[in-house]
Parts: sequence; structure tokens; C-alpha cells
Amino acid sequence: MTVPSSAAPEAHTIPNGDVSWWWRDLGGLPTPRPPLPGDADADVAIVGAGYTGLWTAYYLKRAQPDLRVVVLEQRFAGFGASGRNGGWLTNTVTGGRERYAETHGREAAIAQQRALNETVDEVIAVATREGIDADIVKGGEFGVARTPAQLARLRASAEAEQSWPHTDAEVWDAEAAASRIRIAGALGAVWHPHCARIHPARLVRGLAEAVERLGVTIYEQTHVREISAGRAVTDRGTVRATHVLRATEGFTADLRGEHRTWLPMNSSMIVTEPLPADFWDAVGWGARDTLGDFAHVYMYAQRTADDRIAFGGRGVPYRYGSRVDTDGATQERTIRSLTHLLHDFFPDAAATPIAHAWAGVLGVPRDWAATVVHDRSTGLGWAGGYVGTGVTATNLAGRTLADLVLERDTELTRLPWVVGHRAKRWEIEPLRWTAVSAIYTAYRMADRSEASGSSARTAWPAHVADWVAGRH
Repeated sequence: MTVPSSAAPEAHTIPNGDVSWWWRDLGGLPTPRPPLPGDADADVAIVGAGYTGLWTAYYLKRAQPDLRVVVLEQRFAGFGASGRNGGWLTNTVTGGRERYAETHGREAAIAQQRALNETVDEVIAVATREGIDADIVKGGEFGVARTPAQLARLRASAEAEQSWPHTDAEVWDAEAAASRIRIAGALGAVWHPHCARIHPARLVRGLAEAVERLGVTIYEQTHVREISAGRAVTDRGTVRATHVLRATEGFTADLRGEHRTWLPMNSSMIVTEPLPADFWDAVGWGARDTLGDFAHVYMYAQRTADDRIAFGGRGVPYRYGSRVDTDGATQERTIRSLTHLLHDFFPDAAATPIAHAWAGVLGVPRDWAATVVHDRSTGLGWAGGYVGTGVTATNLAGRTLADLVLERDTELTRLPWVVGHRAKRWEIEPLRWTAVSAIYTAYRMADRSEASGSSARTAWPAHVADWVAGRH
């Protein structure tokens, strides 16, 4: 891949894929652990060695050390979104509090928000306790508006946030926003303190090592083909277990019978080479907040520990037939688009080359809301559908699944994403591909229309997209 001459002082080849730059930063992909050696028995079999599966194993073994827990992973721990994401440990309620208020009441929605706030600090506390150096800085979340329509949405969003407890949102005008992070064209910002920047691969690597110290066995290079009550059938043998928990997130569509359960949505990232001190003197960003915006096809970014900008957004959002990638490569046009947007935000970064590009998939339920489920009668359980908010939600889900497996009645097991929440399945193809393509085409049209700055109203294609997506 090459950067166009308009995006960099001279063209150069950009490493693309190799799972993610986060793994490259750790010296390359890890040596896989041994696979399942054959048929085996366990108390709990967890399918997927990402954040959800590892957190679940961690809390199960801490609560009941004699429990036989195995984790089954097709590639290696952290191969999926857990080793590729933007590094936002934030308190977002996937699907929105209002959805839970409608179905479970206002107090239940408040409880979900409070639990996620506390989870941000729980992850930080566990990292400290287990000696996991994940470059964690709790600098808050900074959302910026760069068009009048975005600013109107920012203000409406902030007003809605401030109507709920435990959100702690602050609205800043253009001058105040620039004093924190100087972004070209920023008209205002909203900030809250319940977010930390992390290095995703450092966290997942350290978490895998922590669960192994507790006595959990992680079998990598083991492809689970089918899950049923009491059984996880793999290409290496069958694991018989009282509880079988699915923690496959964006790769769920690969499991037999789960093709339409969650849609694997693609998200892409680029990362710069380290930026010089004079850039940071001008831009600020000293608190290391995570950075997002109020576009419909939104971006997300962080300032890394070694002073790069990791910058992400949607490329090609969905591959026909729920296909997922194998190595994280993204499209050349996506690299160009993200590079252009990065330079639009930070013009002084245009002289610094892009160091790496990659992509990953995240799980999207039909109602865009995450779920935690455990059926005592069958022992089957699952958690996921985080729609990009999983760095925090996976920890809460893991603690909740552990309580459900151990048959504990706790505040976590009474949260609304557990109690009575089920999402319908996605449509068959080609309806699924047509719908997702139409949604993101409309969102991009809306962003282009709003970029003119002629109106503070949200452009009409975005309303159409929200209706098609079921988010109205």
C-alpha cells in the first residue's frame, strides 16, 4: 500500500494487516500455545480467547479455584477485536440507556450505567494487581464537533447525558476545547471522566498470562466447529463440559447455527510514526483522552504511549455473507480515507508517515444492544454484541457470566442486559448485505451534506439510515 503524495511528503509502503500494529509493537505475533490434544472433560469450556472469554475464566477461577476451566481459541489469545481495537476503556452503554429504560425501567438503566462506570476502574485495578502494563491512562473521553449539524447533535447528546446520574458530561465551547486538544475546525466538545486509554494487545496478553497462573488451560490453534449442551466440538477433539460459554464476538457467524446471530462489522485503523515534540506542543492532548467525533460515520483515536496517533473508523463496513478476515488487512481506499481524515483533524501531522494499517470485526446484534445469557437447564451461555464498546463491557460480561455459572444472585445478574433481553436474528442474504450497505451509504451522504456547514440540522439521509438500522 502507498500513501498518495498529497497525504505525505513522499510515498512509502505501509504495512497492512499482520493482525494489528498493537501486536507488531510487542515484537510481532505471539508463538501459539499448544492445541487441544484430543477429547477432554472440564467443568467450564469457554470458546474464544479474547477479552470476554479470558475475563470470564479469570473471575471463575478466582471465585472457585478448583473449577476445571479450559479456553478454546482458533488462532491465539487476542487474535480478534481484543488485539486490534482502538483502546477505549469507556463507560458507553451499548444500545443506549433509553432502550433499557423502556424495557426495564429507569432504575435498571441507571444500574447498567453505574456498573459500566465501576468496570472502568475494575479493569485498571486488575491490571495493577496482576502486573499488566497496558499503557493505561485515565484521561476521559473527548468528543468533538466540526460542523454545525455535529455541534447540534453534540449539544443534544450532552443534554441527554446530563439528565442521567453517573454520566458527568461537560460541554465546552471552541476555545475551551482547543485548550485541551487543538483540532482543526472544532466548534465545541463534550468530555467525561469515565474513560481510559489502553494498549489493547498488552492488556489481552497480560490477561491470558494471568488466567494461566490461576490454573486455566488455554488451547490455541483449535477450531470450534459446533457448540451444543455439554459439548464443544473442535477439529482436535470434543470437550465435554457442564457449562459451554460462547465468547466469539465478531467471529460468531463462523459457528454452525450462528450465521445470523450477530453481524460481523468491519472497522479499520491506521497509526502514525511517532510525532515530534513541537507537534504535541501545538496540539496539546496532554491528558491522553480518547478522541471521537459526532459524524455519522464516526472516527475514534488515541495518543499512544510513544506519541503516535492511532486513528480509526469504518472502511468497508461489511463483507457479503458475514465473511471475516484472516489477518487484519484493510482496503487501500480505506487507508487513504482515514489518512485524509487524520490530516484534516491535525494538518501538522501530514509530514509524519503512516506506520501501519489494519482492520478487525466487531459483533453487531440486530437491535445494536449487547447481551449476557446463561441457561441453567443446558449449561449454555454467551456474551457479546458490544458494537465497538467491548473493552469495558467484556469485563462486566465476564464477571456476570461467572456469577451466572456459579448460580449467584447478584447485582450483576439482575442488570437489564441479562434479564429478559433477546435480539432477533439478522436477515438472510442478500437482504443483510443490502441493508448494511444502504445504511453506511446514507450515513456518508449525510456527512458530506453536513460538511458544507449550511445547516445545523442532521441531514435527511442519516434519518433514513437510522430507520433501516433500527436505531430510530
